[in-house]
Amino acid sequence: MFENIPLRQCQHAGLTIEGYSRAAVQTCWRIPELKCGFDLGVQPWDFMGTPTWFVSHTHLDHIAALAVYVSRRRMMKMDPPVIYLPASAIDQCLAMLRCFTRLDKGAMPCELLPAAPGDEIELSRELVVNVIPTWHTIESVGFMVSERRKKLKEEFQGLQGTEIRDLRLKGIEVSHETRMPILAYTGDTQPRGLDENPEVFDCKILIAEMTFIAPEHRKDKIHKHGHMHLDDWVARKDRFNNELIIASHFSTRYSDPQIRRMVEKKLPGLMGGRLNLWL
Repeated sequence: MFENIPLRQCQHAGLTIEGYSRAAVQTCWRIPELKCGFDLGVQPWDFMGTPTWFVSHTHLDHIAALAVYVSRRRMMKMDPPVIYLPASAIDQCLAMLRCFTRLDKGAMPCELLPAAPGDEIELSRELVVNVIPTWHTIESVGFMVSERRKKLKEEFQGLQGTEIRDLRLKGIEVSHETRMPILAYTGDTQPRGLDENPEVFDCKILIAEMTFIAPEHRKDKIHKHGHMHLDDWVARKDRFNNELIIASHFSTRYSDPQIRRMVEKKLPGLMGGRLNLWL
């Protein structure tokens, strides 16, 4: 297997998180068990089998590999992929793919669908994706994946199976849907992307940006350009109820040792070991 890009992996709660994110370089995440990925700033060869992708915004480090991904699936005779992205980007992305069709002399079959805050997308019978608002320099969105299950209503608990069956045959709804938020991905956003989506603090897994960490970098300017600073995380450290928190998208002006040193100074113990610095 070719290994031509930086790629990391970790596992938690039965899910595998694969990818790499560095500001202005590349951002691409995949969760194979969910059969979906987030952002297409790069496309590892073995990621092309993943059929559904969610793009947070169209800066190049998040979408540069769109044509590569679509072309590879066509070349390997796979079904056209389904890609969700901000609505304002769809026409331009289709135009870009048409340009590559003319340049490459190969079709670019795919389905590009709009993703707007408040939308709910069925990923499978058991999984649903909610589109959440984020705040960046261009139109952007985040995504939250939840597992849904049917649970017997309290008033029917304790009944025998045959009794529940008879109620169903009478047309009585004996169960209700429950949802377990399992993963949230914010993409690039200023702190409002966390504050105005409080449910992300309760997902089992949270993948979020921590682009800037140095104390001399002005937070007002950082927020204006749609990013977060380490201090934004520190200010909210008691709100993170997640089992695993992945901080990523660090600026290239910092080395890995600098990032680790500064984050560990401000967040000793890395939130009880729950915080994973994706370096």
